[in-house]
Amino acid sequence: MFTINIYLKFFLIALFLIGGVVLAFTVGFWYALPVILIGLGVLASYILLGTIQSAAQMMQTMDFDACERRLNLTLSPNYLYVTNRAYYFLIKGSMDMQRERVVEAEHWFNKALALKLPTDNERAMILIQMINIHIQKNRWTQANNTYREFKKLNYSKDLFKDQVKMIDQVMSQQGKVKSMGQVDQRMMFRPGGKRRMPRMR
Repeated sequence: MFTINIYLKFFLIALFLIGGVVLAFTVGFWYALPVILIGLGVLASYILLGTIQSAAQMMQTMDFDACERRLNLTLSPNYLYVTNRAYYFLIKGSMDMQRERVVEAEHWFNKALALKLPTDNERAMILIQMINIHIQKNRWTQANNTYREFKKLNYSKDLFKDQVKMIDQVMSQQGKVKSMGQVDQRMMFRPGGKRRMPRMR
């Protein structure tokens, strides 16, 4: 998917909007209108899409500090298109999981699950993280219930095959597993063990 560097986008917003205002006062409003409309279009894309795509790329390379800085450039998650808002919460939760802030992570994942997601792949990714949290907290009933919900989804089998295999192994040994420290949580985050996420629509 084609993206514009966020700092270039900020520059273009300022250029077209300020340039449009200058043109309106110097040569007339109708000459300035197309320039202003372009500026408003770029501004709308920033407000509705935020910085989710570039932040997700940084998350997948495990550059958490850069990811957090980029995500913070989003104006407000409340203004984001619903898919991007879900990814915003998913990335926030995933960063908290990597930093062992489980309570905060669960909060963000629950916010993502409350949204109407475009495909089952997005929902499957979040449910995997919730299963991870339930197991880490020894909440086996919730883990099993969430896993049953996950198995009902029409998700891409290849995308999550490594996570499903890992969860099956943990569930079969739930009487022996005392903590999630025995499970590679980074693998639980990355679909298929690869550094990619379901494509944002």
